[in-house]
Amino acid sequence: MTNTKSAFVVSPDWLQQRLEAPSVRILDAAWYLPAQNRNPKAEYDAGHIPGAVFFDQDAIADHTSGLPHTLPTPEAFAKAVGALGVSETDTVVVYDGPGIMTAPRVWWMLRIMGAKDVYVLDGGMDGWKKDGRPVTTDVPSPRPVTFNVTFTPSAVTSFERMQDIVKSGTIQIADARGAGRFLGVEAEPRAGMRSGHMPGARSLPSTTFSENGKFKDLDTLRKTFAEAGVDLSRPVVTTCGSGVTAAIITLALQSLGHTDNTLYDGSWSEWGGRADTTVVTGSE
Repeated sequence: MTNTKSAFVVSPDWLQQRLEAPSVRILDAAWYLPAQNRNPKAEYDAGHIPGAVFFDQDAIADHTSGLPHTLPTPEAFAKAVGALGVSETDTVVVYDGPGIMTAPRVWWMLRIMGAKDVYVLDGGMDGWKKDGRPVTTDVPSPRPVTFNVTFTPSAVTSFERMQDIVKSGTIQIADARGAGRFLGVEAEPRAGMRSGHMPGARSLPSTTFSENGKFKDLDTLRKTFAEAGVDLSRPVVTTCGSGVTAAIITLALQSLGHTDNTLYDGSWSEWGGRADTTVVTGSE
């Protein structure tokens, strides 16, 4: 029987059966834009999956870049994740609030830093609570461990590389922002930033990959890329507002066996925030 679901996404049943497993680590990686009016740490404190530790995406980042959520150095990442009790050999399950929103970013970070056994929880914390599954306010005190980094720098696209990609048009660009921002008819959530998109980019809003917080099946994912004009036989770079939801597209690509993809870490916060970049509005 052909598997119709992503091998990187696990069900709530799967996780609940493994809550006591000594090699399973659970990360609450929820993060929200101000307009969403949700506080991830407050929600974690009010109730989380037993054993879960909070992964702060604002804190575990490179604060010298001037951009939100820039990937930290491998050394800084290893120190932060090791302090959470996570090693590269653990089975790690990452979840967020609504499901398939910000957890894929941490899934991607862990994988490019050398962790092999990493999954995203289908349905997120909202779905977990809706099902009446166990929730606790007890905050774990994990024993610090060593996270041995094996960083894959080729998985990350820099601004300079992104300029080359836009100029040459040889690599497909998949943009996870909403259609309004992509077309330039809706303002960016960050003040003073232009809306629109990079020349040649394709619109693949992050919300199209899930329904009610659950990741869509492989056939639907494949159809989504085809309808957006993305050829899965060619390389792809993913992008979004600040490098977070771009990882949803990356998760979809990897789920379909597409490995020739990178993530533009600066994303629109960098590209749209500069005066020397080309911005296109409307549909091409």
